Amino acid sequence: MHYRRFGRTELPMPVFSCGGMRYQYQWQDTSADRVPVESQRKLEATIRRSLEVGINHIETARGYGTSEMQLGWILPKLPRERLIIQTKVSPKPDPVEFRRDFEKSLNYLQLDYVDLLGLHGINTPELLDYCTRSPGCLEVARELQREGKVRFIGFSTHGPTDVIVDAIETDQFDYVNLHWYYINQLNWPAIEAATRHDMGVFIISPSDKGGKLYDPPKKLVELCSPLSPMVFNDLFCLSHPEVHTLSLGASKPSDFDEHLKTIPLLDRWDELLPPILERLENTAIETLGENWLKTWHQGLPQPEETPNNINIPSILWLRNLAIAYDMVEYGKMRYNLLGNGGHWFPGQNAETVDQVDLKTCLQNSPHADKIPQFLRETHRLLGGQSVQRLSRS
Repeated sequence: MHYRRFGRTELPMPVFSCGGMRYQYQWQDTSADRVPVESQRKLEATIRRSLEVGINHIETARGYGTSEMQLGWILPKLPRERLIIQTKVSPKPDPVEFRRDFEKSLNYLQLDYVDLLGLHGINTPELLDYCTRSPGCLEVARELQREGKVRFIGFSTHGPTDVIVDAIETDQFDYVNLHWYYINQLNWPAIEAATRHDMGVFIISPSDKGGKLYDPPKKLVELCSPLSPMVFNDLFCLSHPEVHTLSLGASKPSDFDEHLKTIPLLDRWDELLPPILERLENTAIETLGENWLKTWHQGLPQPEETPNNINIPSILWLRNLAIAYDMVEYGKMRYNLLGNGGHWFPGQNAETVDQVDLKTCLQNSPHADKIPQFLRETHRLLGGQSVQRLSRS
């Protein structure tokens, strides 16, 4: 395994982390006697495989159902000094409730302390305010730190870049969990801000939200050759020294195997990546047109600025991926979450596009005349059965 300094925490962080949102029994808390023996066997085998290959950062959350409880049945059996344990707790208007949730997490994990506590899902200015105001959740986190129950404090986010940067600029956090990978590089300014503040940078879900790369379309496989799309994306992310670790949402021991192929390639990124990046860009230009590719995002309104809260930027982004790289199944997964994702994936899909007038909200877009038709086409291509966030399923 390869390790990187995790910002000002000084922790030696493996470049891959074992994310804990896919190997648990279910997404809701339940009594211990209802967890199947086979579910626990699978989780323990996954954790032991993680440690065997040098991935000693185990990451979970209060919102991941039985994940914390099930981890608590194996973590006390493992050498604590070898582990970096992170959990995440959602900020609340009442900081007392936030503390109560953390204590539940620590009790489930059967640990005296966690190395990393993340304030989970700072996706809006309101949620950031829950953290930074006084009394607020950050004050509670500092109390927990003084009590020896938490070593370092960070936050996770699926929010817009400006909210992430605002949170970073408070200089109250030691690290950040955020989305950034080849198909979505919008948060690079946030990574730059985190680097200025010497924060650890943890990339969320590079293989699932980053393109459903465990089940890639044939076209993407060919474009990324001789690497698999998963290894390409890992290497792309880790070729940037500002990025410290990528979360692998393992559900079984073998889920690490493809990612581990990246490790011996880390010193060859400057040889391996350029031809693949060139092919990907040229293909996008050929299928979408160079002018569209370079300007499609300009002047687009946010969902709250759009009639019926249609999330125009996300819909056009998914259209681009579906057309350029045949990422239709990924597009369906994300598109049909619109309307059900809350502040984790805000806005609505394009089902109601013919019921609204978009002229005013698109007045700053150089493609205002084309976009309504593109929205209709995307709804026909990607629309279908409504999708719920995993934590609600």
